[in-house]
Amino acid sequence: MRQWADFTVLEGEGPGAGTLVLKGPLRIHSIGNLETRLAALDTPLAGIDLGDVSDIDTTGAWLVASYAQGRGLSITGQSPQAEALLGAVGSIGVEEEVAPPWQPFGRRTVGELGALVIAWGKGLVQALGFLGELILAIGQAFRHPSQFRRTALIHHMQHVGINSLWIIGLMSFLIGIVIAQQGAVQLQQFGAEIYTVNLTGRLAMRELGILMTAIMVAGRSGSAFAAQIGTMKLTEEVDAMRTIGVSPMQALVVPRVLAAMIMLPLLGFYSAVIAIIGGAFISSFALDIPFWTFLQRTQEVVPITDVWVGLVKAPVFALIVALAGCYQGMQVTSNSEEVGARTTQAVVTAIFTVMVLDAFFAVFFTEIGWK
Repeated sequence: MRQWADFTVLEGEGPGAGTLVLKGPLRIHSIGNLETRLAALDTPLAGIDLGDVSDIDTTGAWLVASYAQGRGLSITGQSPQAEALLGAVGSIGVEEEVAPPWQPFGRRTVGELGALVIAWGKGLVQALGFLGELILAIGQAFRHPSQFRRTALIHHMQHVGINSLWIIGLMSFLIGIVIAQQGAVQLQQFGAEIYTVNLTGRLAMRELGILMTAIMVAGRSGSAFAAQIGTMKLTEEVDAMRTIGVSPMQALVVPRVLAAMIMLPLLGFYSAVIAIIGGAFISSFALDIPFWTFLQRTQEVVPITDVWVGLVKAPVFALIVALAGCYQGMQVTSNSEEVGARTTQAVVTAIFTVMVLDAFFAVFFTEIGWK
């Protein structure tokens, strides 16, 4: 039959001179509710007697030591085993809430902002280093064409370009409808609804065609790049490539980046054309502008510089999208949760950078006369 730990209180001759006598085995499986009962004990005590304790382990020693330290009691009658365990746990103190050091709001905010800026700086330096490795790998591929993976390039061109035609086409068609319809509503107030053709054509060809395509490719292909390479990092396929003398940069990164840079200008132009077709479609109903008249008028009002603006921006956006996806994928080190986090970060970084660069290009091309 299991024995349980218990206690009695021996009254002393004066007030506060009682002795707490512990009995039985003070082990983790026999203590039971002894700690709760001791906490409810309100008899003034002077010490603890362990003479009747038959056995003790670390849990029992911790219970005795913490109770004695909390009330300033002396311990007597301990066995050599109890004395050794009490010595081992004797440095513990009464449990107290550990509060973090308080700092003023301003100092804490500045500190967090500084840590964020430092993290951004380190990430920027690492990204520039990754870009340098990419440039060297592309140069190596051009110097030694036999080492270039043409099959991988064609595969990723299909993934980035051909497989995304339908979703980009649908998105662009609907965007063209929205631009034409909303623009016509505003221009009708001034009797200038005919300029809906100018608005739709120039906006689609110069800005929204390539911008929306870059955002779509970032969400579709950039995330796929990060997830694929990140998973390969987890399964140690990247390390295996290095072991057998294959450069992961040439095998994994270069084909993806080149595929994006080749296909995004084509996709951007395709998106702009489909958006103009969507505007012509809705204008034939809402503005009584015939479909073919809308397209013919678009050729007259959209200058060739708008086409060049879109084609110049496209490779830069493609580089940003593919670089963000591949870079974040190569940073995966620990687990599948990090793959998801890096994938999300790749998409967010790519879209944010593309938006910033688009604003820069808008000002730049206006300043050089490509209005």
